[in-house]
Amino acid sequence: MDNTIMETNFFYGKLTLDALPHHWYTIGGTVFIILFVIALAIMLTKTNKWGWLWHEWLTSTDPKKIGTMYMIFAALMFFRGMLDAGMIWLQQSVAADSQGYLTADHFQQIFTSHGDIMVFFVTMGFFFGLMNWIVPLQIGARDLAFPFMNSLGFWLTVAGGLLINLFFAIGGDFGNTGWLAVAPYSELEFNPSVGVDYLIWSLQLSGVGSLLAGINFTVTIIKKRAPGMTLMKMPLFVWLSLCGMILIISAFPVLTATTFLLWLDRAFDMHFFTTSFGGNQMMYWNLIWMWGHPEVYILVLPAFGMFSEIVSTFSQKKISGYYSMVAAAVVITTLSYLVWLHHFFTMGAGADVNSFFAIVTMIIAIPSGVQVFNWILTMYRGKVIFQSPMYWVMGFIVIFTIGGMAGLVQASPPTDFQVHNSLFLIAHFHSMIVGVALFGIFAGVTYWFPKIFGFRLDERLGKRAFWCWLIGFFVSFTPLYLLGFMGAPRRVDHYASATHWQPLFITSMVGIIIISCGILIQVYQIYFSMKHKQQLLDTTGDPWNGRTLEWATTSPPPFYNFAIIPTVTGHDEFWEMKKKGLQPVKQYEDIEMPKNTGMGIYISIFAFIGGFAIVWQIIWLFALGIIGTIACIVIRALDEEPEYELTAAEVAKIEAAKVSG
Repeated sequence: MDNTIMETNFFYGKLTLDALPHHWYTIGGTVFIILFVIALAIMLTKTNKWGWLWHEWLTSTDPKKIGTMYMIFAALMFFRGMLDAGMIWLQQSVAADSQGYLTADHFQQIFTSHGDIMVFFVTMGFFFGLMNWIVPLQIGARDLAFPFMNSLGFWLTVAGGLLINLFFAIGGDFGNTGWLAVAPYSELEFNPSVGVDYLIWSLQLSGVGSLLAGINFTVTIIKKRAPGMTLMKMPLFVWLSLCGMILIISAFPVLTATTFLLWLDRAFDMHFFTTSFGGNQMMYWNLIWMWGHPEVYILVLPAFGMFSEIVSTFSQKKISGYYSMVAAAVVITTLSYLVWLHHFFTMGAGADVNSFFAIVTMIIAIPSGVQVFNWILTMYRGKVIFQSPMYWVMGFIVIFTIGGMAGLVQASPPTDFQVHNSLFLIAHFHSMIVGVALFGIFAGVTYWFPKIFGFRLDERLGKRAFWCWLIGFFVSFTPLYLLGFMGAPRRVDHYASATHWQPLFITSMVGIIIISCGILIQVYQIYFSMKHKQQLLDTTGDPWNGRTLEWATTSPPPFYNFAIIPTVTGHDEFWEMKKKGLQPVKQYEDIEMPKNTGMGIYISIFAFIGGFAIVWQIIWLFALGIIGTIACIVIRALDEEPEYELTAAEVAKIEAAKVSG
């Protein structure tokens, strides 16, 4: 479908019958989506749960429920992204002296969607979900600073996730540019179909949602801490989350501006990033990596915070070097802005520029090492309890050490000239995203699962899943390091058997099968744990003998988190309360709570409509989306009663029912 010659219809824009599913994968994807929606609708109708779903969940402003919805959405996108990964591995394992089962264009589309889905909707979705649950509890707050903004941020993220997958049903092709939509491949000359436009506008919607969440968490952590909790008394997960949110606030506007300029190139022939008419594609690379490398730390820093909480709890001692851990986090946050150019050492910036970015890249390893050594020192002479959350921590340390050393290798420009754009880079990047971010998510979910759902996950199955992931990771990605040294480029969809690459690609495919076994075990672990819920119940609110305030509440916590806001006197406040045998004084007060609202959904629906319309250049529909979005925002702004009062008597009644229950 050629945008350069296609006439635009007033009612349908560029949309024609050719946009309907016509590839085997778009037909299959569309059928699956339709059947899934029908099955879900039938289930909700039979159980009479439509009203419950709307009032109790979809319109909720409770950060705990929003956090749960974030994680459900991220889990669905995880299976979508892992399907792409499996298709990539299978193609590369069979494509010696043949094209394999995927065309070159289809392979590149899968490569692109896998990266975007796993970064924007899986990893960030899980982190936002856990932060919604844990950050308010750890700082002794009842809610986030802006409950409605929290709901809106989530639903904009969902809108972006739906839009990035809509090409299955309407469009047929996705961008084949790589996950960062790099110029010039993403320009109209090389990508005339709407696939890149879908990518741009899905990132615009989800990017605004992430930015709203970043602002909300930053204000919450700065302004909503319990009395006595100074910055240097905050739990490390809160500290690392704050650093990540500051990076979001600083970096995501760059992504929004960059992808918008790219869209102007495509829609209005503006030539910001073309090689003709005064444009410069290197400006795109600089701008996208000014966002892109801080994004790596947006994904990594919250995981570091989770590891700190888990290591301290399961070593039964306070974290070693708290102040140095905070300083290391701040240094990592600062330096993460100053390393972006190492992504294109080979682009001719010159020896001086390359040397500066190489030195800064090497320096950033120092504060990262400080964190690792402090975790090890915390375990040293501690009473280490090897429950499944600690397994994920130990696996992370091994992968992070190896992957970090690979990063230092690439930090040297002469070495980077040899491995740049090779599978060595893919192996290093996945060491950071899988070994740090995903292992952090699995550790955090396992650790806080009893707090969220009221019962623990089965330990035996959790450990089996861990071993599948750890072994599968090394079987999958170690061959990629070797292939990178052998000259195998990333995004390669077929190759000659004379390269002798196929045995390593087949080995890598075996690794993804082992990882898939780990995923199946995790799914079964959840089912098994729900089935044996009574044996795994958390009746104390403190199943791990925890140290921070989230364990001072029941599991799961009441919708207001704390009946009485605690007063913090030192580090690890809950640990100190248990040592001293302190009990909170039951002197309840009236509580202001936010009302549920569907306005976040309505705004996101109109934003989704606007995004879809601008992809297909349907002007009247785009205008409808914009007008609807603005109207909903105005209506929400005029709502003079967004809160209700929960009286002290009602709080006392709820607390008494918890004790008797």
